[in-house]
Amino acid sequence: MSLNLNKLVDKAYNDQSIAAILAAPPSALLGLTAKHDEMLAELRIKTIEDLGKWQHALHAQALVTLADAEVSSVAGDK
Repeated sequence: MSLNLNKLVDKAYNDQSIAAILAAPPSALLGLTAKHDEMLAELRIKTIEDLGKWQHALHAQALVTLADAEVSSVAGDK
């Protein structure tokens, strides 16, 4: 299966496999730079996979998802 990830990654990573993208530095994501790589490396995040599995990012995503559900639930209670 082929996916178009061009709106997610830097042009240098267009047409790369997901495995290759996951192994790439965070700056492979559209909008991030080598400076971001340096800052994230201080947190031991050296790849996109590391970033995606970083427990604090996962916790933040869970809170965003729960907040959406909470807003829907509160609105439905009225």
